[in-house]
Amino acid sequence: MQITNGSAGTAVELRHRVLHADPDANAELIERLRADGVRAIALTVVDNGGVTRVKVVPVQRLASALRGGIGFSVVWAVAGADDSFALSAPFDTPAGDLRLFPDFDALSRITGGPRLVWVPADQYTQELDVSPCCQRSMLRGAVERGRELGIEFKAAFEVEMSLLGEDGDPGHHGPGYSASALLEVEPFALDLMDALAGHGIEVEQLHPEYAPGQVEFSCAPRDPVGAADQLALSRIVARKVARAHGLAVSFAPSVHPGALGNGCHLHLSAWRDGVNLMQGGDDAVGGLSGDGAAMVAGMLHALPEVLAVLAPSVLSYARLQPQKWAGAYACWGVENREAALRLVPGTVSSRASSANVEIKTLDGSANPYLALGVLLSAALDGLDRRAELPRPVQRDPHTLSKAERAKAGIARLPSDLGKATDLLARSEMAVKALGPELHHAFVTVRRREWETYGRRDHAELIPEFRLRY
Repeated sequence: MQITNGSAGTAVELRHRVLHADPDANAELIERLRADGVRAIALTVVDNGGVTRVKVVPVQRLASALRGGIGFSVVWAVAGADDSFALSAPFDTPAGDLRLFPDFDALSRITGGPRLVWVPADQYTQELDVSPCCQRSMLRGAVERGRELGIEFKAAFEVEMSLLGEDGDPGHHGPGYSASALLEVEPFALDLMDALAGHGIEVEQLHPEYAPGQVEFSCAPRDPVGAADQLALSRIVARKVARAHGLAVSFAPSVHPGALGNGCHLHLSAWRDGVNLMQGGDDAVGGLSGDGAAMVAGMLHALPEVLAVLAPSVLSYARLQPQKWAGAYACWGVENREAALRLVPGTVSSRASSANVEIKTLDGSANPYLALGVLLSAALDGLDRRAELPRPVQRDPHTLSKAERAKAGIARLPSDLGKATDLLARSEMAVKALGPELHHAFVTVRRREWETYGRRDHAELIPEFRLRY
């Protein structure tokens, strides 16, 4: 049982499957799980606070879950990372219920034995309509809009995390990328790669990063829903493996005051009829095709408006600083690690298959389904408008004068969550991408986090949020 493409059907298909369920087929699935030693199924969703929430169903109750779903209060749409609820109509009442349905196309085991399996869940109403606040379904909708235009997307995340000992000390002390740092975490790193491979998650590379205790691994590309599912599962796997080694894992954007934070860089490519649109075009735009350039332009234009989705916590802005390779300026460049959008052409021998654009502003507090969903929507909006991509920036934008940046159209991205949330709240593109209900719920959560924590010192906040994501 390994993670696949996370391609659960539409609400219409789900309704038909539930209302006309084949009892024998469900019984066969349950019997197969029991024969494999499975005792329970963990259903997860990632909420608007960036937290992975879970409900565990004993295998003997699975038939009921497949028939009627698992209850999930509507107030989870406004849950924050601190377990508070940003109550706002229509999410300000204890009344009402949603139903979680498992997507068994993406079933996978959880490391440590066969007794517990993991599956992502979709949120539906009791009438078996997709909940307008289902983050996973929002991403699926963006993927489907691309397919209607003949566009297939591939996505891959770079997972940065910080290893912590029992006393909170870093799991390694550097130097970054060094063999000596790797030796400090070698047992964990090897077990992690084995565990991820056992879940069907292909690790392309792993290394110790620059910050104390920081480790990064990169996953192979897959369809967007599968990539987001894969990220959610890989975090669970990493935590479980780390625990076996006496370590804790933090995916928070800031873990040690003054040190580099954890990003969650996203690599994205777009394809039509088997051709990678991130290559094969004009050298003036880094070799992007005309359609590829329009999609990158769409994302670049939308970046300030959707930053609160990509960097949604107060601590995101401790990480999102100039000259930290975090992408603090709204610009793009070819292999420019200081640009928010970095075009990665790849070597000439693999360019046709590997060329992609890296979005550097994402961090570990982001909901991967929403982050991918708004970026795909922005890319498709750029394609629809035939958006024009400005010239690439091949310098560190922070070293340019204000006049030079203004002339080149380079703007600093919002410097705190309050400013980013204000832009998101006014963004027509974001409302269209997320839908009005999900947009309202997400903005409400961001406003509450800013009002509660925005004036506090980052160093003071780090211990409170270090292990939340």
